[in-house]
Amino acid sequence: MAAEGGGKEMNEIKTQFTTREGLYKLLSHSEYSRPNRVPFNSQGSNPVRVSFVNVNDQSGNGDRLCFNVGRELYFYIYKGVRKVPGIGRWGPPAASGAADLSKPIDKRIYKGTQPTCHDFNHLTATAESVSLLVGFSAGQVQLIDPIKKETSKLFNEERLIDKSRVTCVKWVPGSESLFLVAHSSGNMYLYNVEHTCGTTAPHYQLLKQGESFAVHTCKSKSTRNPLLKWTVGEGALNEFAFSPDGKFLACVSQDGFLRVFNFDSVELHGTMKSYFGGLLCVCWSPDGKYIVTGGEDDLVTVWSFVDCRVIARGHGHKSWVSVVAFDPYTTSVEESDPMEFSGSDEDFQDLHFGRDRANSTQSRLSKRNSTDSRPVSVTYRFGSVGQDTQLCLWDLTEDILFPHQPLSRARTHTNVMNATSPPAGSGGTNPGSNGNSITTPGNSVPPPLPRSNSLPHSAVSNAGSKSSVMDGAIASGVSKFATLSLHDRKERHHEKDHKRNHSMGHISSKSSDKLNLVTKTKTDPAKTLGTPLCPRMEDVPLLEPLICKKIAHERLTVLIFLEDCIVTACQEGFICTWARPGKVVSFNP
Repeated sequence: MAAEGGGKEMNEIKTQFTTREGLYKLLSHSEYSRPNRVPFNSQGSNPVRVSFVNVNDQSGNGDRLCFNVGRELYFYIYKGVRKVPGIGRWGPPAASGAADLSKPIDKRIYKGTQPTCHDFNHLTATAESVSLLVGFSAGQVQLIDPIKKETSKLFNEERLIDKSRVTCVKWVPGSESLFLVAHSSGNMYLYNVEHTCGTTAPHYQLLKQGESFAVHTCKSKSTRNPLLKWTVGEGALNEFAFSPDGKFLACVSQDGFLRVFNFDSVELHGTMKSYFGGLLCVCWSPDGKYIVTGGEDDLVTVWSFVDCRVIARGHGHKSWVSVVAFDPYTTSVEESDPMEFSGSDEDFQDLHFGRDRANSTQSRLSKRNSTDSRPVSVTYRFGSVGQDTQLCLWDLTEDILFPHQPLSRARTHTNVMNATSPPAGSGGTNPGSNGNSITTPGNSVPPPLPRSNSLPHSAVSNAGSKSSVMDGAIASGVSKFATLSLHDRKERHHEKDHKRNHSMGHISSKSSDKLNLVTKTKTDPAKTLGTPLCPRMEDVPLLEPLICKKIAHERLTVLIFLEDCIVTACQEGFICTWARPGKVVSFNP
């Protein structure tokens, strides 16, 4: 697509951009930052991060926002995109419902260390209390409640577990008490909020070892943190992400490797090597079939979870890629054969946009998949931001995903979210999405897609699949880890998701391998180019971005796709909201 305002300087900051689904517009009314802005050079080198949580209050506006800038941590009510019913423009702040950006609910200033990352526990969030984990540059992890304005616990307080910077912290999916912490040392640690860390340095016992990784348990007479220590690759472990079903863990490291583990059985599923340099970011597709990474090779790389191979690379950034994220709201699922899809138009819309009535269509599509090797046609949208201050949007289409299948057998398009032409009186809402309230905005694993529609038939497993996996793990002698990792995972409202877990059929069982018998080896990066680990540029399709726009003055560090907007943030500490097409009425600034 041609750059908007082609005659203008390339350094101009864009405030809007157009894709095939319509116009995205920057909303100055929904910009967040520290109340008293200070020069950029005092922000520190740790990246600005943003976390969202929905507290399910009765006001209909339960979104809360947390972000860090320098030594400060802020917690706000997030209004996002709000229209005033019955009028054609934005009203004053009171009428439009805009939050008072100068008054955070909670603000904290730290001395001697800086916040580096954070994550809300969406299972336990209420209007009266939220659990927020915060990682710090000196290695500590703090559990706080910014609504009650309480500090519950501090982990690794004396830095006896790890002295290096916390690079990523996340709650274990489905758990109210377990969380995982990654450090620039290359280690990850599994904690339980109910346990203490002890007053002496922990002693470890090797639990499992494999190619370029090892897992240890903490030797102690009484249960204490950390429960497990993972050593992964060489150099800093820059980010990790859980698969949508919570069973797999993707890690990217400074050594340039993506490593994907079965989290419960502690087995390596597959690896990928960057073209050069370290990998800095990673994310999963909403159905768990693909992983996208970005890093110091200025590329985005798409890796197939099922096939364990690189299927495409994308080149559009001029510097390091800092964040990659899938957009579940513009990812489309479509079946072309009307004889196979015998539902109504409304059923078909549910297949795209909702889960309430999607189960009936899922069963039909599963039958189709059981007799036809070709999966349901899917077009994925993902985005990336980088140190070049540019936002790129990408589409993964069927000619890339299924290069050997005839294109005439299916239709693909980008889902326009039913938002570009909202029904009269609807206020621009999405009826399909309203049936499934998004309670975890900003989470790396949004819930709206019916995942089994694009998984092979064998992947549609029942809710008991998790216990069967754990039985295998126990048989392998990993019973202690199994107990720890699944001790308090909740089925709760994720029960439907558990029915869509990945098939385990393609993973070679290592139950016959006694613990510690897998030899630890090192992969020579110089010998990976041209191999399946790292194919040459000419050996895989090269994606071009749909749009590539400069949207900030400083390097971008945040990209989050929400239902009605896209949220970005830069190192200067500005958190910006981009309204999706059809989600905001025209107005004069």
